[in-house]
Amino acid sequence: MKTCLAVDIGGTKMAAGLVGPDGELSHSRQVPTPKTGDAESLFDCLASLMGEVRDEATSSDGLEPEACGVGCGGPMERDGETVSPLNIPAWRGFALRRRIAEATGLPVCVDNDAKALALAEGWRGAARGRRSYVAMVVSTGIGGGIVLDGRLLEGCSGNAGHIGHVIVEPGGRMCRCGARGCVEAEASGTAIEEITGRPAYAAEAEMVERSGTLVGRAVASAVSLLDLELAVVAGSVALGFGEPFFRAAQAELARRSRLEFTRGARIIPAGLAGAGPLVGAGALAWQMLGMKVLS
Repeated sequence: MKTCLAVDIGGTKMAAGLVGPDGELSHSRQVPTPKTGDAESLFDCLASLMGEVRDEATSSDGLEPEACGVGCGGPMERDGETVSPLNIPAWRGFALRRRIAEATGLPVCVDNDAKALALAEGWRGAARGRRSYVAMVVSTGIGGGIVLDGRLLEGCSGNAGHIGHVIVEPGGRMCRCGARGCVEAEASGTAIEEITGRPAYAAEAEMVERSGTLVGRAVASAVSLLDLELAVVAGSVALGFGEPFFRAAQAELARRSRLEFTRGARIIPAGLAGAGPLVGAGALAWQMLGMKVLS
C-alpha cells in the first residue's frame, strides 16, 4: 500500500506518522519539542522520531513512504526552504526542507502547519465539501490557513493565513512578532500561561471565555475581508477548552459580523481533532505527488 511520511513541528511537541491516499493516519508518535537553543540538537530529535516511525512501519507492515510532508510553525520562506518559527527560537533561517530531504532520502514538501491543517479539514474533516473557509490552530501559538474558491491561499512569500497576528487588542500585550495586541499574544496557550502564571489547561472560566472572545474577534475580520462562512478551529487550547470557548467565540463573531453577507458565519471545532496536523502534513505530500486533495 502506498503511503507518505507526515511530520508536524510545533513549539510544544513534534509528531510523525504515515498517511495513506485515503487520509488514514497510522504509526503515529510524538515527543515534546526540546527546550534548547541549539538548532542541531532540535533537528537530531526530529530525525530520530522520523526514523522510529519509518522503522516501525517497515518492520510491522512493510510500509515504505514515497514522500514526506511537513507542517511547521512559521513564518518561513516559500516551500519551507528556511523556517523561523516564532515559538521555536533555536531555528532562525533553518534549512528545514533540505535537512529533512537529506535525513530521509525522500522528496519533501514543507508548509505552515496551519495551512496544512486547512488542507486536512477540507480533505477529510469538518470543511469537507466547502470551497471557502479559514482553519485555525489555537495552541502554543495561533496560526491559520485560508481556502478560497477551492484553493489554498499562498500569498507573496507563501505565508498567507497568519491570522494569529490580527490585532484584537490595540495597545495590548507585546507579541513575539514585535507588534502589540495580536490574538496570539492575547489568547494562545503561551499568552494564557504568561498572564495567569499557570498552564492553559488550568485556566479559569473567565480566561477561557476571554480567549474564545478574542479568537472570534479575529475570525470576524477574516470573514468580512474574504467573504467566508466558516471557521474550523483546532489546537490543544481550543479543543481542550471545548464548548465554553466555542460559545464565546461564536457570540463575538456574531456581534462583530454585521454586514449582510457575514451574518450567519460559524466557528466550529475541527473534525479531525488531534489527528488533523499529521493528516494535513500527509496531504502536503500527496498533493506534491499530484493527487488532488481539495475538491
